[in-house]
Amino acid sequence: MAPKNPKHMVLTTFMLPAGYHKDSWRMEGSRSEELANLDFVYDLTKMAEDAKLDAIFFGDIVHANTVMRGDIKMNGFYEPMTVLSALAARTKNIGLIGTVSTSFSEPYNVARQMAGLDHMSGGRAGWNIVTSSDGFQNFGITEAPDPATRYRRATEFVDVVQKLWDSWEDDAVTNNKETGWYVDAAKIHPINHRGEFFSVEGAINMPRSPQGRPVLVQAGSSGPGMELGSSVADGIYTAQPMKEPSVEFYAKFKAMAEAKGRRARDVQIIPGILPILGDTQAEADELAEHLANHIHLDNGRVQVGADLKMDLSSLAFNESIPAEWFSDDPALGSRYQIYRRKSVDQGMSLRELIVDLARSTGHQWMAGTPAAVADRMIDWFDSKACDGFNLNSPFNPGGFKLICDKLVPELTERGYFRSEYEGSTLRDNLGLSRPSSIRTNVLA
Repeated sequence: MAPKNPKHMVLTTFMLPAGYHKDSWRMEGSRSEELANLDFVYDLTKMAEDAKLDAIFFGDIVHANTVMRGDIKMNGFYEPMTVLSALAARTKNIGLIGTVSTSFSEPYNVARQMAGLDHMSGGRAGWNIVTSSDGFQNFGITEAPDPATRYRRATEFVDVVQKLWDSWEDDAVTNNKETGWYVDAAKIHPINHRGEFFSVEGAINMPRSPQGRPVLVQAGSSGPGMELGSSVADGIYTAQPMKEPSVEFYAKFKAMAEAKGRRARDVQIIPGILPILGDTQAEADELAEHLANHIHLDNGRVQVGADLKMDLSSLAFNESIPAEWFSDDPALGSRYQIYRRKSVDQGMSLRELIVDLARSTGHQWMAGTPAAVADRMIDWFDSKACDGFNLNSPFNPGGFKLICDKLVPELTERGYFRSEYEGSTLRDNLGLSRPSSIRTNVLA
């Protein structure tokens, strides 16, 4: 295995087959009639693997609220564990990262699912750890717990999952046909966890996964989110539309991880970017306008209002949301403040805000040539604003093809991305160390 070049970016893609740009599924050639089918999402995954991306990443929501507001971008058409298991059988190198909420499952189930995916894929599984603020009624819970409670549960949840993954030592499987023992039972350890939310005896009922543990990623830029991510995550997905705040976030997050005894390079900061590409700047601008013209503005008003927890029905499209309508409540999250800055500080009208959020959802976006977009990405990377990017395809399949065929090769040609995979596991390709099978809090 060749070590990962430290000059190479991490590049993953947020797999949203309907397209990251809202309402881009309305464009000709979108293949929207194939949503929820395997062949379409496999074709996109094959593009990503041919481009040598580190991983595909599936988000997840467990309710139909956004669909009923006319927004199918962030949808549950592809349940992460089932689709990633299917894709594991059709791919060889690309990482497979899926979202599972700590709010709606149990640690033992998630530990088995992720370890199983890691085995089936030969060591390419990743878990995106999230807490949820919506959908509780679908699980018999009348209202969402407060953020502090959700993050306490998430912290304990991840701790239990890691204990379960580590409950088998690396060499616990002996496969000794003479003695009739397949395992050395002395190397399988109950975890005997008793906590605020969970009581789990363990051990897990499958061998240690090929990576030791699946890769952990986490998306959260709030205080509790940063606390959790700096403690356990190998990768941090974050919305950072501006460079200087991202530089500050990067430095703060790395310092938090180091203060907990972790190596800074083992926690990789991966903001999102939506590139709208053209062979000329004029062509890229024309494509951006074409995408904007497909936005359903009335649905957009409802969607922005839902994101901001505001009734925007009385606001004209050419008016800005008044500053006094925004709250100072930190519980509303970091993206709420991004929207606030765009509306109040930048003076965006409601229509401009709808279009901007349709493109970015709080991330940065850029219309330009592959060379110009690569310039910006390299500048961020060299300035320590990030360790790479989560590529948000504006429309599929055409927009993702432009990314894979033009932007990624531009980065490779300049020496900022690989031409071949370094290893066989996601940890290998991300340059992450393999964790030990013995944790200090695992009981023998």
